[in-house]
Amino acid sequence: MRDQALYQFYKDIDSLPGVGPKVRPVLARLIGGETWLDLLFHLPTSWIDRRNRATIASVEVGEIATVTGTVDKLEHARMKFPARVRLRDDTGFLTLSYFHANRQWLEKTFKIGETIIASGKIGDYQGGRQIVHPDHVVTPDKDDELPEVEPVYPMTANITPKQLRKFINAAIGGVPELDEWIDPHLLARNHWPTFKQALLRLHQPKVYDPDGFEVARQRLAYDEALARELAMGQARIARERRHAWPIPRAIGVEKTIVDALPFTPTRGQLDAYKDVAIDMGRPAPMRRMIQGDVGSGKTLVAALAAAQAAAAGGITALMSPTEVLARQQADAMGRFLAPAGMRVAALTGRDKGAAREAILNDVRAGKIQVVSGTQALYQSDVELPDLALVIIDEQHRFGVADRLKLTSKGAAPHTLVMSATPIPRTMGLAVYGDLDVSIIKEKPANRQEVVTAAVPDSRVDEVIAAVSRAVDRGERAFWICPAVDSEDAGDASAIARREVLAGYVKATVELVHGRMPAQDRDTALEKLRNGQARVLVATTVIEVGVDVPEATIIVIEHAERFGLAQLHQLRGRVGRGEKASSCVLLFQTPLTESGKERLDTLRKTTDGFEIAEADFRLRGPGDVLGLRQSGLPTFRVLDLSRDTNLIEIARTDAKSVLMADPTLAGPRGKAVLRTRDLFAPRIAAQISESSDS
Repeated sequence: MRDQALYQFYKDIDSLPGVGPKVRPVLARLIGGETWLDLLFHLPTSWIDRRNRATIASVEVGEIATVTGTVDKLEHARMKFPARVRLRDDTGFLTLSYFHANRQWLEKTFKIGETIIASGKIGDYQGGRQIVHPDHVVTPDKDDELPEVEPVYPMTANITPKQLRKFINAAIGGVPELDEWIDPHLLARNHWPTFKQALLRLHQPKVYDPDGFEVARQRLAYDEALARELAMGQARIARERRHAWPIPRAIGVEKTIVDALPFTPTRGQLDAYKDVAIDMGRPAPMRRMIQGDVGSGKTLVAALAAAQAAAAGGITALMSPTEVLARQQADAMGRFLAPAGMRVAALTGRDKGAAREAILNDVRAGKIQVVSGTQALYQSDVELPDLALVIIDEQHRFGVADRLKLTSKGAAPHTLVMSATPIPRTMGLAVYGDLDVSIIKEKPANRQEVVTAAVPDSRVDEVIAAVSRAVDRGERAFWICPAVDSEDAGDASAIARREVLAGYVKATVELVHGRMPAQDRDTALEKLRNGQARVLVATTVIEVGVDVPEATIIVIEHAERFGLAQLHQLRGRVGRGEKASSCVLLFQTPLTESGKERLDTLRKTTDGFEIAEADFRLRGPGDVLGLRQSGLPTFRVLDLSRDTNLIEIARTDAKSVLMADPTLAGPRGKAVLRTRDLFAPRIAAQISESSDS
């Protein structure tokens, strides 16, 4: 049951005056919800100081000013000229210009000789001052209708700023002040207002105070961080109370696999597997992520975990986002596990009829220890008896529902997720805070370094010739384009570039892009892998996981358009074999300073974590590493680029609250629970579902 103190916050917006059947859907789309709380969390992006009651002569072009003057002249619109109203005071004249204004409204509003107050952005007009379409025009007797400080909100069509402010003011006036949930020492140290006072300061400011606005925003940002950390802490406690199959480490099997490897595992790989092995040996479900740069060897860690499960009689299910990756993982895992006599099978949408049934029968009979697939793994006819371990590859490409469907095939299986997407520590806290994380930083000794060069696109013919020579030597290449067709990228489009390359290269050139059916994409990728094609022209759909050891060149057109970390992920498609490899960044001139810095950074380092930090610094959290994916959190107030310290403080605070009061039954526990319900009900539900998996 919801806390009664929060009832008002969850009232439907249609209960507010003026929100009828026509307005409600428009308002709901704007604020991203349907409750008073959603409306209150639609925060201003800036504030306008309208207190400046300046003389006309003192106003500056470019500033927002509020002036009082007498209507001296009214000129109606003619031809292409706007209607103009001239105001005067003791210091000079100011023109108000209106395009397409109603004649009757103008004559009613601007009567010659009357005094009015106008507020808006000052512009220049024939050497004088003007305001085009003033934001506000009132008479002195209605001065209270002109806000001294006006919040500016993200807006949409069919709702005016005045309407939105009216709705927000009605909601904020109808919600109660809540018992404080923040530690009093922290509250005092940061000079934070109460929760409701913070909302009032942002939505109904009495004075123009940028520092005060930021303090109020920080208060709400901390609330959101605390809510998320509390939800994750509760999920962890719930998970630890559930019983899972404790699977002991299988030293003999592990040694057999490692001794048969054609390389020596890195210290990072061994340490990561040690973390996994310890977790799997506990009677609570493991929830661990292996995070490692491109080519760091995460699949070996996954194979050792699967071997540990198989040695105890359990089955492992490995889910990848595409058929190509699922079959690629099956091949790699199969090579690792074969010395221990363990079988791996791929199960994807491609498997039909008798072939599919044969795989399923072998799984049911215990003849297959690891099944690697796509979402096909959680179909109703797929039985996974004794499912002990679920491995999710590139987990940010799956939503919670996908993971739940797979883990529900077993009774509290251990879960291991893998990501080749290094992210900054700040984002790691926010994105993966409900997981235990092991990081593999080293790369295997046999991993080829990729030489990276930035080349202006005026030299594209030279690059094409180099790719053609590499193909003649038996090598393979990727050519990445920023868009599918010429309308978006001209000659640099995937379709156009494929035609050009097909005319130069003495081998098959395949094409892959996001508008193609998934099966056609997989077929084209498979042709590159098996050598039927030598060049693959693609958009960024091949960004992660495609393993073609024979590929030695990747060309990225319009590289300046891509994020740093996305370029790094694309570069990771080469350098996987024994031959020297190269990455060519084709860019359009002139480069911006930001573009130049991105390309220079990529040329100087191949460290994905260093690149992730640089990308975060340059672009902020919005699109870093393409993290706008289905399973990742969105925040109402929290800003990952400037609220790092708040996340860390909230994590410590949430842990201490839960240690002192695990059931949150005490006074502070009940208060803290309210912030979770206010800021993170969906996050709490999502994490709770994950903990049940």
